[in-house]
Amino acid sequence: MTNTTSFSVERVAFDKAAVRRWQAQAPRHRNWPVVYTIDGSKKLYVGESLSAAGRLHQHLESGTKQGLQTVRVILDDKFNKSVCLDLESYLIRLFAGDGRYEVLNGNAGITDRNYYDRDSYQAVFHEIFSKLRDDGLFDKGVKEIENSDLFKLSPFKALNDDQAVAVMDIMEGLLEDFRSGNSSTAVVQGDPGTGKTIVGIFLMKLLLDIQSADLHDAFYSDSLFAEFFLPEYAELLTARTIGLVIPQQSLRDSIKKVFRKTPRLRPDMVLSPFDVGKSTTLFDLLIVDETHRLNQRANQASGVKNREFSEINIAIFGTDDPNKTQLDWIKAKSAHQIFLLDADQSVRPADLPRPAIDHLVATSTTYPLRSQMRIAAGGDYISHIRGLLDGTAKQPLQLSNYEFNLFDDLSAMRDAIHDREATYGLSRMVAGFAWPWVSRKDPQSYDIVLDGCHLQWNRADKDWINSRTSLDEVGSIHTVQGYDLNYAGVIIGPDLQFNTATGKPFINRTSYYDRKGKENNPTLGITYTDDDLLTFILNIYSVLLTRGMRGTFVYAVDPSLREHLRTLIPSAPLR
Repeated sequence: MTNTTSFSVERVAFDKAAVRRWQAQAPRHRNWPVVYTIDGSKKLYVGESLSAAGRLHQHLESGTKQGLQTVRVILDDKFNKSVCLDLESYLIRLFAGDGRYEVLNGNAGITDRNYYDRDSYQAVFHEIFSKLRDDGLFDKGVKEIENSDLFKLSPFKALNDDQAVAVMDIMEGLLEDFRSGNSSTAVVQGDPGTGKTIVGIFLMKLLLDIQSADLHDAFYSDSLFAEFFLPEYAELLTARTIGLVIPQQSLRDSIKKVFRKTPRLRPDMVLSPFDVGKSTTLFDLLIVDETHRLNQRANQASGVKNREFSEINIAIFGTDDPNKTQLDWIKAKSAHQIFLLDADQSVRPADLPRPAIDHLVATSTTYPLRSQMRIAAGGDYISHIRGLLDGTAKQPLQLSNYEFNLFDDLSAMRDAIHDREATYGLSRMVAGFAWPWVSRKDPQSYDIVLDGCHLQWNRADKDWINSRTSLDEVGSIHTVQGYDLNYAGVIIGPDLQFNTATGKPFINRTSYYDRKGKENNPTLGITYTDDDLLTFILNIYSVLLTRGMRGTFVYAVDPSLREHLRTLIPSAPLR
């Protein structure tokens, strides 16, 4: 196939008489693989069919698309079934990420299958997008859509093999347990970038689609999940209470925005651990993302939260047992749980302790995610990052499709991030919490002053990455954990230093300014040693260094650490 434009987009009113007239105009209106959209003022549906007219009549008869007004049928002499499935998935993902319309599709039919000459066809997809945008169906361009939280956190994702196997097995086990009345606990484990959050959001949408499916309209015959769209499963899921628990406030707010735009999903389904603890509902299922960020009993961010922690313990367990954690709340308030976690992403002493995480994994059905989805450098990059931080890496990683550079000048790294922002978008500076947050009280002051570079910490606590001033600020672990960037410029502060004699890192406690990050726990009688804090700080930098999908730039304040990293990270090219 060549890239010459060969498609057409035909408009038809979404009513029976108009569709009948249209189907009589050409044989391929009745017998040819096509993709179509049906839109109204606020809602839109994307479909594919081998018989456009017949499928449109089915939609009109079912009544599930009431309020939609205009059909656009995309025809091409070179289309086949595989192409149409791919184009349908492509458009659904972009419509969901654009946010102009509420996308009425389910997510079980989203595919990412290879086929002959796919690259050439996908070049035409971009032309089709441009045509539909010119027709007013999109507000944003592709780059802006793909950089948005609506796109990245959307349930309309094509799962990789690991994710699909996990979702399939979880669904089979969960539905059987619903039928038998047994309780269940599952754990999905994976490194940064393996798509744990995607699995959680996808499951929420899939379960609710099955729960309320119009089975006449659920054409998932080509989907891996077609077997679940049956009356018996719809009935089994009827009136089930399901929630998605997100410990971090910023990520929770971002996912609520996605749920607000997605049929059958609602913002009130996205919960904090405290929401769960205070709820009078016994949930049928709770899916918990970033499980490692659930809290044990520790000093909370406010006196109100400390009081609520105690009140929730008493309400659930009859006594304020200091050994009870938010993990215990989740288990007590739900019959079934799915925990998504990576123990190496615990970043504060208040997070679940490692023994509790290990016990959870050991006593649950586990599903590993191994395929790297975020980082173009692949899975070896994750282990390399951990090795270069803890001193065990001995040689650089050979990378051909990922920018990974060490900078000796912070101003140069800032300029590189600005350059990547101009080209790709979603490029930000992040750092360990190794400088006090002076600008919080004095907005005219700078927090980080190095190499003639004057920077402030993030002004926004929520959705900082997308905030108006974020390009000129520095984000912390609390603003970026759980998010993707195209490029991350990581400042490793003086809190992490390197002992050249031992070949190991160590911490400078006085340069670590996250008060909650080094706070002892008198309630549980725990005093955190430098070794304990080193684990958290290494985890923080490991998370920061694995945010960039296209590239990661690094600047280290400690001279000894910088020289150690120089042997493992290519130096930034001179400008």
